[in-house]
Amino acid sequence: MCRMRVHGVANTPTPKSADEADERKGWRFASSDGEAPGENVTPDPIHPEYKHIRELYFENNKDYGGRFTVPTLYDKKQKRIVNNESSEIIRMFYRAFDKLLPEKYAKVDLLPEKLKESIEATNEWTYNDINNGVYKSGFATTQEAYEKNVKTLFAALDRAEAELAKSPGPYYHGANPTEADVRLYTTIIRFDAVYVQHFKCNLREIRSGYPALHKWVRYCYWKNEAFGGTTEFTHIKNHYTKSHHQINPLSITPLGPDPDILPLDEEVPAVKAALKK
Repeated sequence: MCRMRVHGVANTPTPKSADEADERKGWRFASSDGEAPGENVTPDPIHPEYKHIRELYFENNKDYGGRFTVPTLYDKKQKRIVNNESSEIIRMFYRAFDKLLPEKYAKVDLLPEKLKESIEATNEWTYNDINNGVYKSGFATTQEAYEKNVKTLFAALDRAEAELAKSPGPYYHGANPTEADVRLYTTIIRFDAVYVQHFKCNLREIRSGYPALHKWVRYCYWKNEAFGGTTEFTHIKNHYTKSHHQINPLSITPLGPDPDILPLDEEVPAVKAALKK
């Protein structure tokens, strides 16, 4: 699971409205129930007066000058963020809170010992070349940097495609999901909806260019509530297109792709035609 970044917006036009200025502050809490789709779209339950995640960062350090990233693990007793690195938080959640969970969730093992070495190796290139690769491509400031990074990204997607095609089950390592699935999913589920156009990662789409990846991401989304139930395309699209003003200064959010994700038994027309041959 890659840590999502809200980059600075230096050298962008002055906001024309209060709403636009609000968007540029990055990750925002909902102001009221029902404001946007999603069961858990609510104000911050601990700080109902806070409007943005940045206010948590300023709570203990009014001079904080870094990025305001999510996820954030917040200790409400200490009243401070204790971690904001997803690769570390995900490992904490494996066992640290088991006593608070129903038994069926406490028994979930995303890092089985027999697969740990393979998962660790996969995580290394998945993060550097895919999770972070889309950002390296999208925020490149020269043609040369963009081309270098986008080629690396798609080479890594080719590698993931080949490995998933060999999997004996629906997930990366077989019948059960592992950390490799969690960390790859966050980028692949956003790829066609955002990264293809917003970050110029358009050599191929997942749905038309990567059959194994496409089958895998749909299985995760439709068959596992932990994936599908925590994915909301409205939030995904709006965050990227309305907060990265150096890329999209007018904050226009594209309507497509339509649908955001295809059903398990559906394919794009080009793939359908190829399968009939």
